[in-house]
Amino acid sequence: MVDLTKGYPDKGYKIIGKPVPLMDSRAKVMGQALYTDDIRLHNPLTIKILRSPHASANILSVDVSEALALKGVKGVLTGADFKNTFGVLTISKDEPALARDVVRYEGEPVAAVAAETAEIAARALDLIKVDYALTDGVFDSRKALKPTEHPLHPELGRKNNLHKKVVQEFGDMAQGFEAADVVVEKRFRFASINHAFTEPHATQVEIDNKGNITVYSATQVPHYLHMAMAEVLEIPEHRIRIIKPHLGGGFGGKSDPFPHEMIAAKFALDLGRNVKLKFSREEVFFSHHGRHQTDLTMKLGFSKDKGITALGLDTLIDGGAYGSFGIVTTYYNGVLLQGPYKVPNFRFHVERLYTNKPMCGAMRGHGGVNPRFASEVLLDMACAETGLDPAETRLKMIHKENTLTTNEYRVTSVGLRNGLTEAIRRTNWHDKHDKLPFGKGIGVACGFFISGSALPIHWNKLPASTVRITIDHDGGVTVFSGATDIGQGSDTMLAQMAAEVLGQPLENVKVISADTRTTPVDLGSYSSRVTFMAGNASRNAAIRMRRLLVQAACELMEMIPPKYDRPEPPEDFFRQGGRKPDFEKGFLGANPDYTDGFIFEDGLIRSEKHNASVTFLEAVEKALEQEGILQVSGTYRAPKMGGKFKGSGAGLSPSYSFTAFIVEVTVDPETGFIKVDKATCAHDCGFPLNPLAVNGQIEGCIHMGLGQALMEEMIYDNGATQNPSFLEYKIPSAFEQPEVDIVPTYSDDSEGPFGAKEAGEGILAPIIPAIANAVYDAVGIRLTQLPMRPDRVVAALEREQKGGAKA
Repeated sequence: MVDLTKGYPDKGYKIIGKPVPLMDSRAKVMGQALYTDDIRLHNPLTIKILRSPHASANILSVDVSEALALKGVKGVLTGADFKNTFGVLTISKDEPALARDVVRYEGEPVAAVAAETAEIAARALDLIKVDYALTDGVFDSRKALKPTEHPLHPELGRKNNLHKKVVQEFGDMAQGFEAADVVVEKRFRFASINHAFTEPHATQVEIDNKGNITVYSATQVPHYLHMAMAEVLEIPEHRIRIIKPHLGGGFGGKSDPFPHEMIAAKFALDLGRNVKLKFSREEVFFSHHGRHQTDLTMKLGFSKDKGITALGLDTLIDGGAYGSFGIVTTYYNGVLLQGPYKVPNFRFHVERLYTNKPMCGAMRGHGGVNPRFASEVLLDMACAETGLDPAETRLKMIHKENTLTTNEYRVTSVGLRNGLTEAIRRTNWHDKHDKLPFGKGIGVACGFFISGSALPIHWNKLPASTVRITIDHDGGVTVFSGATDIGQGSDTMLAQMAAEVLGQPLENVKVISADTRTTPVDLGSYSSRVTFMAGNASRNAAIRMRRLLVQAACELMEMIPPKYDRPEPPEDFFRQGGRKPDFEKGFLGANPDYTDGFIFEDGLIRSEKHNASVTFLEAVEKALEQEGILQVSGTYRAPKMGGKFKGSGAGLSPSYSFTAFIVEVTVDPETGFIKVDKATCAHDCGFPLNPLAVNGQIEGCIHMGLGQALMEEMIYDNGATQNPSFLEYKIPSAFEQPEVDIVPTYSDDSEGPFGAKEAGEGILAPIIPAIANAVYDAVGIRLTQLPMRPDRVVAALEREQKGGAKA
């Protein structure tokens, strides 16, 4: 059996750092895990949604009289029944639960029916008469910039369809390009892609006799949904409870509040009945929220001695009909290029446009995937023009530890240099690059990503995460967290933290999560924040509980308890006295020491100094005698940091992960088919809390990266979705999965819980340009449009053979 801990330091932990199966894995394998649609409420009504067949139209009238008259129909809703619009960002609340007066994309909800059966609800939809007046739509981001008298969102007061424009510049771009030995520039185009999660959207709502509702929904953001629903329904939050059951994948696609959730809750309140709904796969594609279609031009200056001297990009991103996470996406398309290498002169100009298509939002690697592809391809081009080895060049350019980037991100731990060095050795890079036969190639690329956003998308002064821990009379530990396990294993991670600190076996720890009635506020699963932020909160709560038990144990052993110092954060860590941050001190007292002279193990609490002990249960009983209840909370607050310029908060993170991929491919020049033979990954996630889960994330990111690289794309014809099913929308199968070699890559992050960083999103981006760079090594063509379909490969080869410009 493979030892997954090999290559990482032994820190003496009993549970942390060990390959632990996820807590819910057995239930999932045995078919016992309950997903939203599996929940059985008493006598629920079934909801069906009528969707617009047009991408752009005015609604002249909606006649629901025949639908209401149908036996078994209990209610019909239209846009007139909802006053408030909503959105995941407080500064971009532009989406209605049901369209009012205008439809902005094909598939937009126009009306909804609640009936005794699904069959009756479907028949009722056919009876609703909507009179549309078709209007000229906008389906191209470049055309969306042009002046118009009829923008999609006139409430913004603009004469075009611009949603958000961001321009930031650092350093001297002209000087940077002047200092370059070579300047390379290309235009890149990227298709919009879908999350393709297994479980479709689903919601059930239960109402009690006091008019309070419990909403079971497939969501990544229970607390954001809670706030949005209260605003849309115009009722107090305490009347709403959101519960996230098991979730069959999200990848960012369930990190918004959605119209169907508002519709279901409204029906339950209006009718006093339990209700349920589940999307078809076609409806999932209509709702979309996937990666933005992107048109990007990038220019890179490169010096053989200094590396990147300047980097600039101009980008248009097609946001679809509504805002979603789009403002954040706009920033992330630029700011995340500040790693993994130093970029002294940097400018980006990104515009997000509204179009008459399903909206785009957050997707794994949010905002950073497409520009990462462009920058890593251009870097490879620069290496080729200067005769430098692309792997060795990257190795020299990786950020050093304790670095301040050009846009004032604080980079603490960096383990990628060792990881990439080992990947180069394992793959025999120097014997293969530029030396393999035609059709065989090897490529490299690196990446950089946040470990949680330092600023919440709902601005507030609450901690980034809070965790509550209780201990029962029999010693059982329960962790309460609002964090959302979407399959990545965050429940297991939180339990590991508590078990390690309290010296308990993992099976003695239970996790209750993602329930707005019983768990503290956590802002959800997005931006790779859960392990870092909820993990720190869980660790800190467990330390507080440990100290209570030590106090009780000392009383039983008749000894003086230790005194604990509580570290306090500086007022402004980032700019103390105008100086650069002190990299030797952790943020905000992160990772407080719990080696207090006591050992928790084998059911005992033992004093090292006095060689005395009591049982864990004896200490619990004494603490309960003193406290009445054993309950503590732990929090994590992201540090104050960042520059003083507008938009400086975008991309700020307490820590950053680093990734490198070396990919080997075979390209068939006759068919254009690209086969990825092997992917070698070095991902610096700090100290891996659970190597089994980390490896699972790496394998999943490889699979998803192959999809975007080679086959996945949403296809629209004047706003009409052409491939709204898995028959037409191609995703990789097991056949496409390559051999995978995972290089243990370690750093010890001073801010991360037990030294950990993210391992869920940052892995994805660099495999895609690594494939493209391997294709160039194999057949000599530069592919700048994703996906790299066989027809594009063949066309590029034909142009190359005719002496035309490389693709």
